[in-house]
Amino acid sequence: MSLTPSVMIDLGTSAQEFTLHDVISGNNVSLVDLKLTKAVVIMFICNHCPYVKHINEELVRLANTYIPKGVSFVAINSNDYTAYPDDSPENMLKVATALKYPFAYLVDEKQEVAKAYNAVCTPDFFIYDENMKLAYRGQLDDSRPSNQIPSDGKDIRAALDAILSGQKPSPRQRPSIGCDIKWKK
Repeated sequence: MSLTPSVMIDLGTSAQEFTLHDVISGNNVSLVDLKLTKAVVIMFICNHCPYVKHINEELVRLANTYIPKGVSFVAINSNDYTAYPDDSPENMLKVATALKYPFAYLVDEKQEVAKAYNAVCTPDFFIYDENMKLAYRGQLDDSRPSNQIPSDGKDIRAALDAILSGQKPSPRQRPSIGCDIKWKK
């Protein structure tokens, strides 16, 4: 495990189109499928990362709170699952089912989507407004597996609350920290 902070790309950057396979529904999901909402949360996660495992329950609570308010959520796993079999599509489905993910869990087998978004770690979060412009990139909250702070999603909740009230999230955003994406050789 290599501790890696997210890349803080410029706010206002346009979302990149993608179409990836959802292990939960068995269908392909595209960015265009998510656009008819007030905001889109794109999460780069995986199954084996201790940083993701630590916040998984909060990701479910967060999505269950904000989906009814008009926010779309999607999780993308870009790890090389040949080298890391815990992150295989079969195991993604097991994790998504066990945790009752209320969002699609997509396989980025070619790792092109992670590269297009400049995602480098798990978890890595990007929130786009209704115009598909980047409004937030950074951490979920201050909780880490090594500290005693409970995961409450406060940073992403604050960003979503701002967007939903017609405001821009604070530009002071802290990078997410987690395991590096496992790139194919």
